[in-house]
Amino acid sequence: MDYAALKLVHVGSAALSIAGFVGRGFLMLQAAPLLQTRFVRVAPHVVDTVLLASALGLAWTNSQYPFRQGWLTAKIAGLLAYVVLGSIALKHGRTRVIRAVAFVLALCAAGYVVSSAVTRSPLGMFAGLT
Repeated sequence: MDYAALKLVHVGSAALSIAGFVGRGFLMLQAAPLLQTRFVRVAPHVVDTVLLASALGLAWTNSQYPFRQGWLTAKIAGLLAYVVLGSIALKHGRTRVIRAVAFVLALCAAGYVVSSAVTRSPLGMFAGLT
């Protein structure tokens, strides 16, 4: 697969992943039973697997690796924050308030990941301020 196609798959699956998280977050806040359906539980894993595979393919194709490019290291750190906060938001938060706060913070982390990828700067959305 060429670079342009791989990047399209990566960006598309990132958009699907974030949109799916937003949808599941709203379902969680409403305590909707739809959140427990098989599709809603399985689909994120499929999308995130495609996202990870395309990320690894892009890194391999461009010889860009974490700890060699600061923006990529920052992107991975933001991704880890997004995963932990998303887990608290959708599963492990003890109260709805904790889940809601974790949901908002996870969305902020996702925004940072996207902005660091777009700007190719560890500062992400704040790169223009320097």
